[in-house]
This record gives sequence, C-alpha cells and structure tokens, in this order.
Amino acid sequence: MGEQGQLSPTGRFEKILLATDASGFGAGAVRVAVAFAKKSGAAIVAMTMVRTNPEYEAYAHDLVERAEEDAWNYLNTVIATATVANVACEPMLRRGEDPAREIVEAEVETHPDLLVTGRRGSRGLARMLVGDATVKAIGQGHCSVLVVPRAAEMWTRRILIGTDGSRYGDAAAVTAGAIARVCALPVTVVGAMVPSHSEARQEDGRRAVERTVQLLQKEGIEAEGVIAPGEADSVIIATAQSRNADLIVLGSYGRTGFGRALVGSVCERVIGQASCSVLAVR
Repeated sequence: MGEQGQLSPTGRFEKILLATDASGFGAGAVRVAVAFAKKSGAAIVAMTMVRTNPEYEAYAHDLVERAEEDAWNYLNTVIATATVANVACEPMLRRGEDPAREIVEAEVETHPDLLVTGRRGSRGLARMLVGDATVKAIGQGHCSVLVVPRAAEMWTRRILIGTDGSRYGDAAAVTAGAIARVCALPVTVVGAMVPSHSEARQEDGRRAVERTVQLLQKEGIEAEGVIAPGEADSVIIATAQSRNADLIVLGSYGRTGFGRALVGSVCERVIGQASCSVLAVR
C-alpha cells in the first residue's frame, strides 16, 4: 500500500462502462451504476450488443435490424434514467458473437475506471449464475469490475474488504477506501484463517488485516478488522451478513487464499453467493 504507510492516491471514478442488456438481469447494474455515478461525479458509457455474425446477417437481415432497433430503444431508456439523475451518459451499441470480447473491446475503446455489469443474463451480456461473460470480463479486462445482482441497491450501510495480504488485496483496500470516502461509509476488513494454511500463512493474514485497518483509519475512514476461521468465501459471505455490509470488495486474484486462477475461485464464488454488489479489483 505504498512505502510511506498510506493509501495510494488511486481509485478515481471518472468514467463508468455499464455493460447490460434488456433481459431484466441488468436492472440492478443500471440502478447502481447511475447512483454511484451521481455520488462520484462520473460519466457513464452505456453499452449493449446485438449478437450476430456475417452469415446470420446474410439470411436474417430483417431480424438483425429489428434486434438493433430494440437495442437502441433499450439504451435510450438507460440514458433517460441517467438524465433524471443528472448523470452524463452516452450509448454504445456493439455487434458480435462473444459478449465477453465485446465488453473487453469496449473497455479498450473507452478506458473506463470501472466496469459495471449484472451477475447474469439471458442471452445477452451474461449467462448462468455467474455469467460466462462476467467471469471473462473480470479475467481478461483492464479495469475493476462491479458485479450487481438483479435486486441489489446502491450501498448505504457498510463496505466489506476481503484481504489475503497479496498486492491485489492491497489494491482492493485502496479502491474500497476511495469508495468509502465518496459514500461516507464505514469499512470492515476481513481475513479468513483457512484450516489448510500453515501457521505462518495465517499469521500473514492477521497482519494484513491489521495493516489495512490502520491505513484506512489513517485516511480518516472508520474501519474495523475481523479474523475468522473457515474457507475464505464462506467467511466473507458470513461476515458481510453479520456486519450488514451491502458492498463487498475483493482482489480479482490473490496468492492462494482469495484467488489464483483466471478469476480467483474465491472471488467467483463470492460473486455467485452474495446478495449485494461485489467489486473485483484489478
């Protein structure tokens, strides 16, 4: 978290890429993206896509045109929602076969500070419990990803940070600290004492929680630490519930505790289980 013992001055939120579709699963993502943009002063790029390819367009041109018209109508409803909240919002319609690829390419084009998307969708920008496109966007993208369940609301109670002492855990703390300042919210920092970890590894986890709490407090943020035994995802979910947290912030990767694969397995499981929004920080 910086050699001077303070949080890095990162965690700016000036542009949000909102990747969603008209399936209904993106309703929470739209609601939270607009609310957070209003809080932080960010502008939104609202992106959706039409799934197509040259062969399909050749024999179903009318269907593609109709799908594009529906997509533009949907984007106009998102813009209207943002306008009511006095948030700047511009539309982006993409065409392609792979939602994840289109999301990542939209990131490259727009250079957002944050990607906001739903947890799953029907046939659009996400599928399954944790959508394939959502997982790939976290793993392959270039910015942090906020995954919002359909029924989730803008956070107003408490932020929970899961840390394992890795640099991604530190990045999560920096970002969570920035959000806590913008939203004037308290923070709980949680570390899991995973039974299979060595005593030295568990001690590293305890120190990571203590260090993170101290640095957040030094920044004027109300912060507490929680150490609990158990598997990391279970500890995070249980602590979020007991502390009434409505935003969970995690590193998208970790050492071996809070993530290790394309998208950390713990991060993915937390996203799938949480009833609130989960921010995967790069």
